[in-house]
Amino acid sequence: MSTASTADSRNLIHSLGGETIRFVEGLGDLALFTLTTLRWMTRGLPRRSVVLQSMYEVGVRSIGVVLITGMFIGMVLAVQGYEQFHLMRMETRIGAVINIALVKELGPVLAATMLAGRVGSAMAAELGTMRVTEQIDALRALGANPYQYLVVPRFLACFLLIPLLTAFADAIGIFGGWLLSTQVLGVDSAFYWHHSLDYVAAYDVLTGLLKSMFFGAAIAVISCHRGFNCGAGAEGVGRAATESFVLSFVAILVTDFFVTIFTTHLYYVIWPAPVSLL
Repeated sequence: MSTASTADSRNLIHSLGGETIRFVEGLGDLALFTLTTLRWMTRGLPRRSVVLQSMYEVGVRSIGVVLITGMFIGMVLAVQGYEQFHLMRMETRIGAVINIALVKELGPVLAATMLAGRVGSAMAAELGTMRVTEQIDALRALGANPYQYLVVPRFLACFLLIPLLTAFADAIGIFGGWLLSTQVLGVDSAFYWHHSLDYVAAYDVLTGLLKSMFFGAAIAVISCHRGFNCGAGAEGVGRAATESFVLSFVAILVTDFFVTIFTTHLYYVIWPAPVSLL
């Protein structure tokens, strides 16, 4: 092996090692940030006006985009599913597929994605600007803890209100799927709801809402962490906003995978499958 190829191999190993170390350091710093936020949450909540302002920004101002997303996702599922079910002469069962997909997966994931894009990026940019302009340091100088004043209200707003946003997305998506299926595609409404009730259980709805709470917590922690660790200047603020959305979206997908596995196993623990005698 030549000297040049040996040097290239060493540089590659060093680069991979450096990236691995930075990833572990970042993950550890995020974990410490989360623990600090939870610790300050147990010490007492911030002023009611601060919490309500965060809830307004996270919840009320996100309703519009969540409703639009849920409506069109429900209608898209109806259009895509109808063609396949029509080939098998099972059009009346399309409601079960639309509704189970919405309440278990698409509703929570899409509501969280919209929240990460609209609220998470804004939180990272806002806190990043405060970091660059030294307003966070000024809060410490005035005797206020930045975690309790800036992070805890945003965490509570995301954690508590995203299940409500998910419920709105589920409801409007179910309505959109029903409207298109029955009024445009000609599916019988009675059979549509009959098969939906047969396949969609309360556990499925609760599973989706439980997922959304994990998504909201991940979005709040990652966005605030990126804002608190923002780089200098306008470029640093822009990078923090971008990283908050990208990392939040990845966290949503990873969390969705593990929570789905957990809730699936939990379902069979609560309601064991019947044992075959054959």
